[in-house]
Formats: sequence, C-alpha cells, structure tokens
Amino acid sequence: MTMPTPATADAEIPDFPPPRSAACPFDPSPELRGLARYGPLTKVRSWGDSTPWVVTTHAEQKALLSDARLSADFSNPGFPSPVAHRGEGGTDLSFVGLDDPEHARLRRMVSGVFTIRRVEAMRPAVQKMVDTFIDRMLAGPKPADLVQALALPLPSLVISELLGVPYEDHEFFQTNSKTIVSAVATPEQRKAAHTILADYLDHLVGEKLVEPGDDLLSKLGEQIKAGELTRREAVAMGVLLLLGGHETTANMISLGTLLLLQHPEQLALIRETDDPKVIGAAVEELLRYLSIVHLGRRRTALEDIRIAGRTIRAGEGVILLGELANRDPSVFPAPDRLDITRDARHHQAFGAGTHHCVGQPLARMELQVIYPTLFRRIPTLRVATDLEQLPFKYDAVIYGMHELPVTW
Repeated sequence: MTMPTPATADAEIPDFPPPRSAACPFDPSPELRGLARYGPLTKVRSWGDSTPWVVTTHAEQKALLSDARLSADFSNPGFPSPVAHRGEGGTDLSFVGLDDPEHARLRRMVSGVFTIRRVEAMRPAVQKMVDTFIDRMLAGPKPADLVQALALPLPSLVISELLGVPYEDHEFFQTNSKTIVSAVATPEQRKAAHTILADYLDHLVGEKLVEPGDDLLSKLGEQIKAGELTRREAVAMGVLLLLGGHETTANMISLGTLLLLQHPEQLALIRETDDPKVIGAAVEELLRYLSIVHLGRRRTALEDIRIAGRTIRAGEGVILLGELANRDPSVFPAPDRLDITRDARHHQAFGAGTHHCVGQPLARMELQVIYPTLFRRIPTLRVATDLEQLPFKYDAVIYGMHELPVTW
C-alpha cells in the first residue's frame, strides 16, 4: 500500500486481492481494509497498469450492483481482471458474464429449479445425505478431514443429483474445478481445466438429448430441442452450476465449522436450538462474516456514473468487494464481532441486483441443515491441530480450507 498518487490511483495493490492475514484468517486483509480511508470509492493500481475503482461500502455497492450502466461482460476492454476469461478456448462462464436481455434469457432457464419451494422440497433428502456422511466419518479413523468427509462431498452430491451428473465422477470434476478457481494456476491451466469440464458436460448433454431424465441437464436438453437454447449455452450453464454448486458451499461448510469452534458461546446457541429462525439467522451471520468470494463482483462502466462524490468514467473497471460491504459498521454494528443473533440478512455474500447468485436458496438450505446436525451429532467435535497449522486457501479466488482435521 502506498500514499495516494494524484490523478492516477489512490493506492497500489500489485497482486489483487491481497491474501488474508494468517493471524486473522477470517477477516479481510489489512490492505483491503485500509482502502476505506479513501472513502466509498477508491482507485487502485493493480495487475500492471490497470486502475479499477474499488467500492468499499455497503450502500454504494448495493446501488452499483443494481445499476444497468455497469456491465458484467467479461469481454469489455476495461473489465478488471488479471486474466482473460472469454474468447479463449471456450472459457465462457455462461450468463454471469452477460448483460440483459441475454443474461435474463439464460438465467430464466435455470432459475425455476432454485425457487425456495423446490429447494425446501429437497431438505429431507439433504438431511439424509448429511447423516450418512457423518455416519461414515464417525465409523472411520480419527482424526478425520472434515473437508473430505463432509464439506466437499455433500454439496457435490447435491448438485450432481440436481444436474444429473454421475456422483461417481466427483473426484474428476472437483479436481478440475479446483484448478479453475485457483489463484496460482496459469491461464493455460485454468483454460485447459475448463475445456476438460466443458467436454465432459457436453457428453452428458448429448446423452440427455437421447435419454432424458428428471434433472436439470435433461430440461436444458428439452430447450435445445425447442430451439430456445444452443448446446454450447447449455454446456456453459452446466459448467457454471457444477462449479458454483459445490465450491462455494464446501468452503462455507469447512470455514464456518472452524469459526464456530473458535466461538463456543455462539456454537452453543446453534447446538441447543431446533428453532429454524435461529438457525437461519446464524447462517446469514456466517455468510456475512466470512465473505468467501475473493475477487469481488467486477464490472465495467458503460456510461459515466457519479456516485459518492466521485465519477466513474465510461470504460473504467469497477470491483465491488463483498467482504468490505459485509464489515461496514454503518450497516452492521461492531462488524468484526461474530453474533449469530444479529439481523445480517442485508449482507452482500450473494451479490445484489439482477446478477445475484441464482443458487443462493440451495446454499442456504444446505448450510441450515449441516451446521446444527454436525454439532448435535458430534457435540465434542474439536480441531485436531493448532490454528496456525491449518491450510487456508490463500491460493484460491474462493476462500476456504484445503483440509480441516477434526476429532471428537
């Protein structure tokens, strides 16, 4: 971090985003938090000569995420990114990188699967899955790795069944997904992993076109036959949902478990209740506090935008950091204190506006099932090593843990 440079950038962060501190692994990095001293909008020099705006406050983020003058299209020249995401070897990320009306057209084709009513109908099945994975963990050796025993397999199984992807292939798609979200993999490695995953999904879509089932890929196949969707669009949506459906939730499970174990008084409130409102509030607070998406929501201005006393010029990049909005003291009093009784529903963990996360009802439901079940069934659960020895994902754009050894 340097002092402001007139007419260029307020601050410099060569490698964006800077990693979280090993001393405070649950908090935003000191470098990011330091940006708040420049106001709600800060111009940062990063990724060579790139000087995107960084939005640090909750109100301005919410306003901008709902502003149609900001584009989510990765192909815009001013889009803030260390690597090219589109136009190289079929690395589309489906509708997350499109603007309306194309974004809305594609999103509608999958949004019906993630309604609260449909997701709630899945809750008994997810509960059974959680109990099964915990049974296996309890029957195995100690210490156990919570990531491999529970945090990763649960969302992988859920999204596999929802999409119609064979769960026996989970190691294959988990390995390639890990490369895609890696912050240390080369662009060529990420592109290769994406291509492998896309080819795999394309093969499955082809099978569903011939023998459809009761799953999302089969429904997308019906839309291909009806001429409403191209096969490439269907594959891109499949990659997006497979990737997002297990990476983010898996990291929230492991990181949230560790955080609660570090706050036994908060953990007791979860363990000792069967009130869904209490559990729901706890999940929202964990989502707020942890804010695991590291690269933020990134946009390009299509027009000049005047906000918070500054002007974002057309063509300039904008980075909206949820981890800073979620620690905004004007919205969340004492934001660095974990308090599962607070009203944290206005957090930005899932974004806002038309691009808010389509799968958020599913993620919420999985977390609402897994935390209370885990701590009720294993009341003596504890971390099997020192905090400073735990391998956090400082090398990934979605924060979490590579492993979490636990015992009981």
